[in-house]
Amino acid sequence: MPLTESIPEALAAIPRERWPRHIAVIMDGNGRWAQRQDLPRIEGHRRGVASVRRTTEECARLGIEQLTLYCLSSENWKRPQPEIDFLMHLLEQYMIEERTTIMENNLRVRMIGRRHGIPDQVLRELDKTVEMSSTNTGTRLNLAVNYGGRSEIVDAVRAIGQEIAAGELQPADVTEATIADHLYTAGLDDPDLLVRTAGELRISNFLLWQISYAEIWVTERCWPEFDEATLHASIADYARRNRKFGGLNG
Repeated sequence: MPLTESIPEALAAIPRERWPRHIAVIMDGNGRWAQRQDLPRIEGHRRGVASVRRTTEECARLGIEQLTLYCLSSENWKRPQPEIDFLMHLLEQYMIEERTTIMENNLRVRMIGRRHGIPDQVLRELDKTVEMSSTNTGTRLNLAVNYGGRSEIVDAVRAIGQEIAAGELQPADVTEATIADHLYTAGLDDPDLLVRTAGELRISNFLLWQISYAEIWVTERCWPEFDEATLHASIADYARRNRKFGGLNG
């Protein structure tokens, strides 16, 4: 998709083929940002939604093919119930209020994660947005909700096991492609670039299979501070890296 505006200065000298096609983001630091501002944690989550909007719109404008956002991990259910309730409310609100933005930016929305445990009204609005955007042809926006990398692999193994038990698949025929086809992300390309905010240096059970060869970029900025310039910096840094995938140059 061509840019509708000028290419940012930070990216102007970088050949387009060196840009990442798929960016995944661990959106961290909402609570810490709020505490530094002497605000309640939930205000950090609210401000984080604005960063989601900025990032998705800019990825769409730049023509990034896929953007995957870590919205809610399977471990986040351990947080205080009022915070969980607010996060569910924010997700439902986002699915309703951002539909115009999603359609205007030609975004195609998809959820990855376990549906069990998510309130019915949230799933209803999420499904409606997914269906509404299903024929869009721009950036694919993948929302990881109630997602855990280990549980994703467990679910894939169970599904493959059922096919073997039913005689539909032989164990010797199981390949990496077989496993990939049974993950929540089936049909999606693996991320090229994994971005993590708030300076944390861990993967946090996110896309464990898919990020095998992703480049990792960490910023000290908390997610509510993540803006277009920070996104451009991550893309520029990615483009400078020498990706050999275990081989040798030349």
